[in-house]
Amino acid sequence: MKMYLVAIGWAYVVGIWALVEALSPQGSVLGALATLLFYGVLPLAVLLYILGTPARRRRRGQREAEASAPPDGRDHAAGDALAPEREEP
Repeated sequence: MKMYLVAIGWAYVVGIWALVEALSPQGSVLGALATLLFYGVLPLAVLLYILGTPARRRRRGQREAEASAPPDGRDHAAGDALAPEREEP
């Protein structure tokens, strides 16, 4: 949860930074968009991807554990214990 709080704070700072750059006499809208992209979107995407890796591994492990567990929770094969007898015509 703290990870998202830091990301939101950084996005706010970069957003204000880009706004000031777009509205300043020496700045430009293109410079503001570049600031938003290179200081905001790309670093946050990389950071959130890297910091989200443990959660993705945990979820993948849970999915694999659920898929390999027997559906009834027991450790034997489902179905009849004995094979049916074959009847000849």
